[in-house]
Amino acid sequence: MNIILLSGGSGKRLWPLSNDIRSKQFIKIFKKEDGEYESMVQRIYSQIKTVDPYATVTIATSKSQVSSIHNQLGENVGISVEPCRRDTFAAIALATAYLHDVMNVPEDEAVVVCPVDPYVDLSYFECVNELYKVAENGDKNLVLMGIQPTYPSEKYGYIKPNANGYTFTEKPNAEKAAEYISEGALWNGGVFAYKLSYVLGKSKELLGTSDYSELFSNYSNLKKISFDYAVVEQETSIEVLRYSGEWKDLGTWNTLTEAMAEPIIGDGRVNDKCENVHIINELGIPVLGMGLKDVVISASAEGILVSDKEQSSYIKPFVDDIKQQIMFAEKSWGSYRVLDVEEGSLTVKVTLNPGHKMNYHSHQQRDEIWNVIAGTGKTLVDGMEQPIRPGDVITMAAGCKHTVIAGDDGLQLIEVQIGSEISVADKKKYEM
Repeated sequence: MNIILLSGGSGKRLWPLSNDIRSKQFIKIFKKEDGEYESMVQRIYSQIKTVDPYATVTIATSKSQVSSIHNQLGENVGISVEPCRRDTFAAIALATAYLHDVMNVPEDEAVVVCPVDPYVDLSYFECVNELYKVAENGDKNLVLMGIQPTYPSEKYGYIKPNANGYTFTEKPNAEKAAEYISEGALWNGGVFAYKLSYVLGKSKELLGTSDYSELFSNYSNLKKISFDYAVVEQETSIEVLRYSGEWKDLGTWNTLTEAMAEPIIGDGRVNDKCENVHIINELGIPVLGMGLKDVVISASAEGILVSDKEQSSYIKPFVDDIKQQIMFAEKSWGSYRVLDVEEGSLTVKVTLNPGHKMNYHSHQQRDEIWNVIAGTGKTLVDGMEQPIRPGDVITMAAGCKHTVIAGDDGLQLIEVQIGSEISVADKKKYEM
């Protein structure tokens, strides 16, 4: 089975755990049987591999999310990188061309496109697998998953059956939604399957080419249109499969806390007067709630949210007004957390996963000092290699080429950056 997972968005409705780099699908809040926590993307990926261990998974995403994907899923997952945002048709066309031109998937094979962030059980991916088989062996151009509605939602589009096939309606009011449901309509969850040749043909028709290299190099100039509008709503050769299992859109704190297996993650406490209170705390300090009801408390290096659960869905415009440096990010080699920001200096805690390394790089506008606090490894500074362990201090002047490589036990550093202009753009990479 070939699957394209659409991974986009900044997830500002889940601030402060999400930011422009760490979207909601990378937040680790779902408890596994071993007691560890996993993110939405890790949960989805695991479910796919449980249903089909040989599935080819490609994630269509922006460049800013690539490091987080590699950090959480490893290096072997396929990634189709969008150079910029051009809506869903361009993203799906690019990912389809990636499968064909880069991964050498034949045109007559099918692929299923899914969002990366629904909360579902295994029956969802059993249905996805069925979609794939119908698209692979059937005669319809598109096979859609229609989700059995549980209430007349105003947040979702609807697939309505009629004498000539299906019609599609976007986000009606509650009264209309109830009417549609009574007529047998299903939620449109944005899951569909097709043979590669179908979308490659649509790409030639609507974008002028289906060649991956051409689409990628000219991506910023492609038409900005949605896949639903450009393809689904115009297509008459459609089959819809009904899905009646668990399905939740965890886009706000209110809905996300409903899927949490426990009310407190991290160092949090509540008294016996609290009701329906959830705490997610990534800071190394305790959070205490007293006499609260229907409240979510979320604390991270980005900030602290204390909100009524219903009101938490309205935080986006307030978060848009917050302008600050990214304080936490996952990288392909590990993660970093900003500890202190001063004029002329920045202090960061760096964690490298076992056996991983940073790029060999230099900075022109700042000096750096690494203080090893845990683990072992080695540094490469202007071509000179040396082992490091806790207590070692390594100094790199501006212009100096450097990298650090973690040993089998991983590595933790306190990195102090000193300079008049400290910027993430001040980085030049080299081959080792």
